[in-house]
Amino acid sequence: MHLSGWATAGLVVAALAAGMVDAVGGGSGVVAVPALLAAGLPPHLALGTNKAQGVFGTFASTLRYARAGLLDRRRARVTFPAGLVGSLGGAALVLLVPPETLRPVVLVLLVGAAVALALRPGARRAGSSTPTVTPTATATATAGAVALVLGAYDGFFGPGAGTFLILSFAFLFDLPLQRASADAKPVNFASNLAALALFSARGTVLWEIALPMAVAQFVGGWLGAHFAVRGGDRLVRVVVLLVVLGLVAKLATDMLRRG
Repeated sequence: MHLSGWATAGLVVAALAAGMVDAVGGGSGVVAVPALLAAGLPPHLALGTNKAQGVFGTFASTLRYARAGLLDRRRARVTFPAGLVGSLGGAALVLLVPPETLRPVVLVLLVGAAVALALRPGARRAGSSTPTVTPTATATATAGAVALVLGAYDGFFGPGAGTFLILSFAFLFDLPLQRASADAKPVNFASNLAALALFSARGTVLWEIALPMAVAQFVGGWLGAHFAVRGGDRLVRVVVLLVVLGLVAKLATDMLRRG
């Protein structure tokens, strides 16, 4: 499949925006997948190409958060492999259960998450140094379980996985959203890596489009994480809420069309 230069340029701009949004509040697919579909890619190629370029954005944002000292590296040593295994397992479930069965459940969860986030009091200041408190075994196991479950969700269905990770880490570990977003990124990266391996094996990645988008995603992921580091908890809260509202609108629209 071949796209015009203008269509490819539009997708590169969409990838840049998707990387920036995802680095702060999750939800890269809300921007990138509709853009790929609008460019004329069939759904299976749009999903595969999205994962191929998205992995570069999550990699860049992970690096930027780590450089800023906001990433809990001890937690990441557990959540990264858990997210990888979970995503592979979730992708295998697609063969057994139609992913669309989750759509109404996810819609309700997103609405609840938006309300909880809007009512959540401001968290303590995130700071700029690596946490000095060693996570307990229970906290580490909980983080691993969250990464496994949401990694499986990402491999199985996907919409809002990054946002659910941020909210889970924020509420379960009483983290500022800035740190929660940082801790979510290794799981996003692992999940995208697993999905990329599967989509590549199935031949559903359009590399001539994915590669230029990947460059833009990397830049967007770095810039988005940079803005989150500078903008702090307030910026992340606003972006996460916007992403959640966007996901709710998309899922609701999809349900109405299918109904």
